[in-house]
Amino acid sequence: MNQNQIRQGDVFLKPTELPEGKGKKIRSQRGRLILARGEATGHHHSVSANVAELFDFGGRTVLVVKEPTTLDHQEHAQIEVQPGIYWVVIQREYHPEEIRRVQD
Repeated sequence: MNQNQIRQGDVFLKPTELPEGKGKKIRSQRGRLILARGEATGHHHSVSANVAELFDFGGRTVLVVKEPTTLDHQEHAQIEVQPGIYWVVIQREYHPEEIRRVQD
């Protein structure tokens, strides 16, 4: 399994190992696993629920990809995602007033 870091807009997928314990499975929406939803547009970063699973491990999201798939978003090019286990990180940006989510 060739796992590489992947970034699309404010979503960052970092290869990892499955954490210990039992994560809570996150349900799909219309056949898609939503990794992040845009605040302004309602667009979303998602993968097909047919080939992947999404879990919450105490506030940290883990994506398990079983077959090659794509990370999709309405305003970004598709990115190929190879089988593997990934932390789903929503990128943050620093501003002197506050640390906030990257707006997508």
